[in-house]
Amino acid sequence: MTEPADSSGDNTQGTEDFLAVKNESQQDIEMSPPPTEYEALSAQLKQHPHDPNAWKRLISLAEESGNLDKVRASFDALLQQYPNTSSAQIRYIGHFLQDPSLFGEAEDLFKKFLVKSPEVDLWKFYLTYVRRVNATPSTRDAVRKSYEFAVNHIGQDKDSGDIWRDYIQFLRSGETTTTWEEQQKMDALRKVYHRAVQIPLECVETLWQELESFENNLNRITAKKFMSDLSPGYIQARTTFRQIINHMGMTILSSPSVSSTRPELVLPALPTFNTSERTLVGKWKSYLKWEETNPLMLEEKDKSVLVSRIQSIYRKALIRMRYYPEIWFMAYTWLNSVGKHDEAITILKAGIEANPASYLLAFAYAEALEVKEAFAEVHSQYDRLLGVLSAKLVELEARITTEASQNASDSFTSTDLGDLNSQSQSSPLTKQPSDEKTPKPSELRERRTEYGLAYNMYMRFGRRAEGIKSSRAIFGRARKDRWTPWEVYEAAALMEYHCSQDGAGVGSRIFEKGLELFADEVEFVLRYLGFLISINDKINARALFERVIGTFVPDRARPLWERWARYEYQYGDLNASLQLEKRIAEVYPLDPPIKRFAQRHTYLGTDAIAAQDLGFTLARKASETLARTETNATIAPSNSGSGGNGGGSGSNNNIASHKRAVSPDYRKREERGGGGSGDYPQSHKRARGMSPPPPRSERDRDRWDPPPSSRRRHSPPPPSWEREGRDRAPLPPPREEEKPKVASLPNVISWFIGELPTPSSFDGPVFRTEDLMNLFRNAVIPSSGRSKSPPPPTPPRTGGRPPPDYGPYQGPGGGRVGRRY
Repeated sequence: MTEPADSSGDNTQGTEDFLAVKNESQQDIEMSPPPTEYEALSAQLKQHPHDPNAWKRLISLAEESGNLDKVRASFDALLQQYPNTSSAQIRYIGHFLQDPSLFGEAEDLFKKFLVKSPEVDLWKFYLTYVRRVNATPSTRDAVRKSYEFAVNHIGQDKDSGDIWRDYIQFLRSGETTTTWEEQQKMDALRKVYHRAVQIPLECVETLWQELESFENNLNRITAKKFMSDLSPGYIQARTTFRQIINHMGMTILSSPSVSSTRPELVLPALPTFNTSERTLVGKWKSYLKWEETNPLMLEEKDKSVLVSRIQSIYRKALIRMRYYPEIWFMAYTWLNSVGKHDEAITILKAGIEANPASYLLAFAYAEALEVKEAFAEVHSQYDRLLGVLSAKLVELEARITTEASQNASDSFTSTDLGDLNSQSQSSPLTKQPSDEKTPKPSELRERRTEYGLAYNMYMRFGRRAEGIKSSRAIFGRARKDRWTPWEVYEAAALMEYHCSQDGAGVGSRIFEKGLELFADEVEFVLRYLGFLISINDKINARALFERVIGTFVPDRARPLWERWARYEYQYGDLNASLQLEKRIAEVYPLDPPIKRFAQRHTYLGTDAIAAQDLGFTLARKASETLARTETNATIAPSNSGSGGNGGGSGSNNNIASHKRAVSPDYRKREERGGGGSGDYPQSHKRARGMSPPPPRSERDRDRWDPPPSSRRRHSPPPPSWEREGRDRAPLPPPREEEKPKVASLPNVISWFIGELPTPSSFDGPVFRTEDLMNLFRNAVIPSSGRSKSPPPPTPPRTGGRPPPDYGPYQGPGGGRVGRRY
């Protein structure tokens, strides 16, 4: 029987071997050289590929190394990120034109790039290479075919004039030995000229003059006929070229200049949507729409030429505006309209590769696949979109957390221990009641809501294509996603309500599950309450209201109070309504009683109490009449008394024509004894039209609420009649010996003010005061003495989210009709 081995000795030996190996690995790590700049840039661009400056530096390093393998790898990676970039393609091919033994690889790259490229510069570079390698007379036919190949692909481009002129010069330089060959040469020249002068080229006028001289030298009789036939097309081409320049300008539409085999790389950057970029997008959209209208007036027989021309322009637009999904969608829509459905799908796929987080392109691609009944591909598309959006949310959350930690560390270094203790009690990391939680960053909240939109569209597709079970499976996946917002729960509940058998019960259960996660979201609670009311579940609606109303502070709870009050007013009994109003009065003690009473007697926006009993209708009519009267008085001609006599009567008549109507405040002063003995001459007061009426919701708010300066934090102010009786002192009786002290204006300034037009004559844009005030309130003004303070959080939205308004702004009110109270 063998003795067991000494286990302790074996363990000791194994530990020593392990330590020796560990020490050697550490030495290897310490001795390994740091990554080169090229390697570091390559790794960086794999993580953040949208950095044009880093790509330019990477290409420079690869070229400086002289290693063709590095050059190939760098340019292949660059052109995968920025496909069809002519400056990069020319620079890439140039590395294989220095050695004749590498011409084969250069020709392979030409074959790969040319057919898909709409850039004139790459075609020029190709023709230069063709003429270089085909310099003998026996190979002239190959050069001619290359020119024909080029003009057939990009001959309609406005920048292709140099190619047309080179082609004509090449044909002119051909040698002939017989009359038949000379005639063939003249026919070829005439054919090229006739094609070129009907294209909107930069040199179209020069080509027309050359054609006229060419035809006259051959035969003046036939020249007159040819020029007469071609004249309409030439004039249209010349006019169209000028219109193109007016649309976009030479700089924007022209291809990047190429002066050598190493041109400067022109790479598009990610958009910031600033003013200049939005202007550029607008110009491209206007130009593309204009090109679709067939400005050259090509006939139906030349439809293929028109389609090829517009397609080439769209390709050029997509290269320059690669990161603007709207341009990709325009190209997709146009290709569908001309029957190129497969190419339209290809455009969408290329656009998604360039803009993987684009909702516009993702939804369009999913619908196109759904029409083709490729349901598996639609699932893959939504999986890909949700994955990209989820990764962006994680990245945004990490960035916000990092910024918050940096701000916290900065504040820690600038505060003592006592301040630190006081701050820790109000820190966002400490637990707070649900109604006093620190608001989440608005950007993260908006991105999360948009993320939920992708799930909602995914559930719609599942229901349409595969039935309600498919949408339920998608919703089940959404429930496990930490980024799913409450809108997904609402959409799923309403889908069940409208599309399943036990819709009301299933929808209520989904809302209840959502309430477990989003009980602190007023909008979600409001939607849940509205749903229960809509299905006539009064018991559960009342239970929900009583359960959640106490969890919100008065400012956030007001929409819930108002929603339940409207329900009680319309479908409850009077005692219940009065009891509810009593509770509301305890929460909002400064609300005037007439406000609640009027709301109780309002239906579909019709408020007879305000319109008739409070006189708002008559007051509005009076103000409109006064505005029309004052406007007519201002516009009326005032030529009387303008002669050279300079008499007083003439001056008085002229002054009276500028006299504005007496204001109601002036009449009140007269009645109180104030008189009109001010220092302002009435003759130079100009008539002022009334301002545009505020939106209905603002008028109703002003009807019951005083100015904002007297408001408290959580409650509206007392009614105006109470404030007047409490705050205003009685007017003292006027004394005759005291005259009111009024500042006087010089006569010239008073005359100038009277000559100004009235506000009613202004026909420019009208801005909403609330939007301007929010802009000023949220503006972050940098200061040299202290760090920037973050803008205040966006106030919570009340009620439902309205659909986006894609129409033009219509001024105050904008046709919107809101709730009065």
